[in-house]
Amino acid sequence: MNKSSMLAAIVSVALIPSSVLCGQTPDASPAPVAQAAPTIPADQQPTTEQLNKLFEVMHVRAQLASITKMMPQMMQQQFTAQFKDIQKAHPELANISEDQQKAVSKIVASYMERVMNLYTGDEMISDMAAIYRKHLAAADVDAAIAYYSSPAGEHMLDMVPAMMQEFLPVVTSRIQARIPPLIEQMTQEMEGVIKSQPSPSPQAPK
Repeated sequence: MNKSSMLAAIVSVALIPSSVLCGQTPDASPAPVAQAAPTIPADQQPTTEQLNKLFEVMHVRAQLASITKMMPQMMQQQFTAQFKDIQKAHPELANISEDQQKAVSKIVASYMERVMNLYTGDEMISDMAAIYRKHLAAADVDAAIAYYSSPAGEHMLDMVPAMMQEFLPVVTSRIQARIPPLIEQMTQEMEGVIKSQPSPSPQAPK
């Protein structure tokens, strides 16, 4: 029981909405079903220099770095809160000391930070550029550069960190309120699997 509950707690940390990583707002629509991607003719596609300029004026690299920096701390806070709830629901976990809980929390945060570094900002931007070329013509990119270089565009981008700072606690609060039933169900299913497995037979002494 201890092992399954601990595993459920750790797995639950990964259940953060992908919208956080993608920088979506709360009103963002779910991703549509994959369809044939539009393709911009080669002679109309933006150049690498145009896309680099667009990403520069959009502060893409800074936003990716900011989100990546915040995620491990968010994950650790999420784990701590969820583990306390699990301990309340399962008194048998009370024998786990506060120091042990902190140690496990640090391990989770450490691995989440490593996960964040598995896909670097340079790789993200390179992949983004390939996708942008399929959907945006050079003229579209020039227009976007003009907007994000304008006072209105710059103001919007300047407000993104503040808006994300307000949004992320909302995400955490929503998840903490809605995930306990899922964790309880997952724990029960894991217990069922463990109980259904026959105990290993003791080996005969040689």
